[in-house]
Amino acid sequence: MNVVDYLANEWCKSGLYSGDTILIHSSLSSTFSKLKKEGFKASVGDIYDSFLKAVGSKGTLIFPLFNFDFAENKFFDINSTPSQMGALTEYARLQKDSVRTGHPFYSFAIVGSKSNLFKSIDNNSGYGKDSPFAMLTKIDAKIGKLGLPDEKCMTFFHHVEESIGVEYRYYKDFTGTYIDSKNISSQKTYKLYVRDLENNVESWVKPMGDLLWKKNLYNGCKYNEGNFFSTIKANDVYFQTERIIVNGMARSYLRKN
Repeated sequence: MNVVDYLANEWCKSGLYSGDTILIHSSLSSTFSKLKKEGFKASVGDIYDSFLKAVGSKGTLIFPLFNFDFAENKFFDINSTPSQMGALTEYARLQKDSVRTGHPFYSFAIVGSKSNLFKSIDNNSGYGKDSPFAMLTKIDAKIGKLGLPDEKCMTFFHHVEESIGVEYRYYKDFTGTYIDSKNISSQKTYKLYVRDLENNVESWVKPMGDLLWKKNLYNGCKYNEGNFFSTIKANDVYFQTERIIVNGMARSYLRKN
């Protein structure tokens, strides 16, 4: 068995199936170490291909291309600004059939059968109701984590916070030079739903992740166990997180203070 087939089978064991649409957060170091011990030689491209194989021709892969430089350098080029979310995400960005969404902080690369649904997404607010995060719930997508704990990757929790309108975050504007897909430059303003730092609000979502595991909503392995890969339905994450916020328990599950 080659490494692509081996990995595709591993992802299936963790709840990723043919035809799925999935957002994949990733850190590859654990996977590379495991593969080396098992006698496989693998590249980032092999891991990318294994996810493509797992979801098949009717599936869709979504990768976070988050980059936070716009806050400081006031510049974003949708064609060339790199991802800061690891080697697998940057590899996906560079694929010729990859579609990139428009937000300068929270953009995504989408490859596969449903990529056309994301082509026109240029959401003004990073986690907003018109963002790719919201699209995950509309199309019943999954969220996957490879080699990462919830507190290092589950930005989707902030989408729920913005959708509900929690009192410990507020909108902040960021303006800069924006190069669009046609290489046209303009000045654009985007929003982020940021923490209330004046009141020392600190995100801490590990308890929320632990709750999702306790409720058996995750499939697969935790970030430091087994094949290091897990999947969960975005709608399950939304529903459970919404319940926590509406019931006034955000301080216990999503923030420290």
